[in-house]
Amino acid sequence: MTAELVRGQNHPLSGTRLEIRVSAGQPVMAGVTLGNADGRVPGDEWVAHPASPKLPGLEVSRQAAAEHRLAVDLDALPETAHRVNVLLALPSGTGGPDRFGALAAPFLAVTGTDGTEMANYTVTGLDAESAVVALELYRRQGAWKVRAVGQGYAGGLTAMLHDQGLPRAAETAARIEEAIAQGVARAVAAPPAQVGGGAADGRTAVGAAGHDPVVPAAPAGGGAAAGDGGPAGSGGSVPEPGAASVGPVSYRHPGRRTSAPPEPAPAAPAAEPGQPYQPVAGDATGWTMNERLYNQVWGMFEDLARATAAYRSAVDFAESRLEQELDRVLSDPSTRVGPAADAARQEARARQAELVEQARAALDRDLDRLVVEAEVVEHALPPAFARWDNPVWQAYQVPLETPMALRLGDLHLPERRGLRIPMLVRLPLERGLWIDSGRSAGGADASLVDAAERRRLALDCAVSHAARLLAVHPVGDYSVHVIDPAGAAGTALAPLLEHGALKEPPMAGARGVSEVLGRLTQRVDLVQMAVRSGAVDSLPPDLDTAEQLLIVNDFPHGFDDRSVTQLRYLADEGPSVGVHLMMVADRDDARAYGPVLDPLWRSLLRVTPVPDDHLADPWVGHSWTYEPSLAPSGSDVLRQVLRRVGQARKAYGI
Repeated sequence: MTAELVRGQNHPLSGTRLEIRVSAGQPVMAGVTLGNADGRVPGDEWVAHPASPKLPGLEVSRQAAAEHRLAVDLDALPETAHRVNVLLALPSGTGGPDRFGALAAPFLAVTGTDGTEMANYTVTGLDAESAVVALELYRRQGAWKVRAVGQGYAGGLTAMLHDQGLPRAAETAARIEEAIAQGVARAVAAPPAQVGGGAADGRTAVGAAGHDPVVPAAPAGGGAAAGDGGPAGSGGSVPEPGAASVGPVSYRHPGRRTSAPPEPAPAAPAAEPGQPYQPVAGDATGWTMNERLYNQVWGMFEDLARATAAYRSAVDFAESRLEQELDRVLSDPSTRVGPAADAARQEARARQAELVEQARAALDRDLDRLVVEAEVVEHALPPAFARWDNPVWQAYQVPLETPMALRLGDLHLPERRGLRIPMLVRLPLERGLWIDSGRSAGGADASLVDAAERRRLALDCAVSHAARLLAVHPVGDYSVHVIDPAGAAGTALAPLLEHGALKEPPMAGARGVSEVLGRLTQRVDLVQMAVRSGAVDSLPPDLDTAEQLLIVNDFPHGFDDRSVTQLRYLADEGPSVGVHLMMVADRDDARAYGPVLDPLWRSLLRVTPVPDDHLADPWVGHSWTYEPSLAPSGSDVLRQVLRRVGQARKAYGI
């Protein structure tokens, strides 16, 4: 039974691993302070806020948002912490309301990790206050309770932190405001320093066998939440490859938290002998269901890679042993010919066949379990992780927060082509995309698709990825631009044009190319300077601080040396301040322009519009076949989603 609290009321908590959900209608900062036995906050290390979002047992959002989910593990808190205060504050200097009285009353709910709600509280009675202590979790006689506080402060963060006894409260408040401002400017923290020297076998970003490296998303956790993907993403993903221009890529996956990680979700009980395997969606470590699903996809990728590697190794061993036994037969004159020789050869081949059969049986057993798990997980995925044919898109609503990752397609291996692992990339993207409209080298369907059809499919792929990026971001948080020098992409771009998803019509001709590139280059320069100097408030009021995606069609035709230089600059510097590239081009055409374009296309993650095995993992060197994420033929799902995005944009006057 959920307790609906009023100010001053308390309620016992039935668990110690909690999630505190905040809904405010407008972006607010959500933070937490820890209090000692006297109720005072001894220092900065007792405050979790966007500039320092993690403490032992606590994790809060990294930016202001209309909705938050704060993770709390009361058992992991320091022993000297007796109180947990949940704070809300309005960001200043963003043009939004400066007092809670101008907003709908914030709503907070305390839930278990399974989503079961224990208590909720609507913070009413606020007027001129711009900061409020909404809830308090406190320890009483060895048990924890929650109290509805609702104490507002017209003096804002500084007054609130000072009232809790925090030394240098003004300095801490300034740090929080700066972090919020940087989030508003879409400034993304620099990627974490590379650790180690890459794969154990010395493989670098070139990958294996000439393939592009694909790093499955690192398990959700650790530093900046950005990246490219692998099966599970980049920042991580499938993919999260690192930029080739910065030297050898470390394929180690950063940990998410400095404190003890959350417990995994309860696993399904082991099946009784003879009973079918029954997997559970979300059966992985994580604070939220989406994080657990993300990590489960990562685990499925690892399981498939390991199982396949073991099978291939066993087959290689069987072949090697067969060759050795046959060599021994041939090296002995007494067994080289005759019935004894034939029998020895038959026995050697029988042993080799038996080993291969045993290895295949073990592989099939593992893959059968993965097939069942993949089907269960697929039906539980949120829109950002789901295929376009997933029913979850039929109930799509424009989100209030950006997800942790995005699906770019599927990966599979030849041992079980029907087993697809989602290829998720971490958001925000750390690398742009190169959608190769040229001939695929390894794809089985390459010879069946002519040049014109490949270009059409590449544009369809670009539109699909752009639509998904728009769909998973909050209203106004993502803008799309298109450069189409020859004006050849009009038909393919129709879904984006029909519903107002494009920031402006596609720009054609040399003048259009120059105008868009100049404007985005200037945006990168301005935001970088503002962030580095700590003067985000000085950005021009008309500057669009939303994430920007630039789709470039038919590159490099119609681009001069200056525009190529600008594209290289955007590819290298843009992702750190929210500007991303999506190139639709033929890599062979780019190679014809000489080495000047090599750094550009090597800095982007190559994907293809048709199945192709150009991606390699850095651990065992598997050649993974990539398939793009496209709407089913004849389906209207993509237009339906874009229509809802367009309606939301109109409702917000965008």
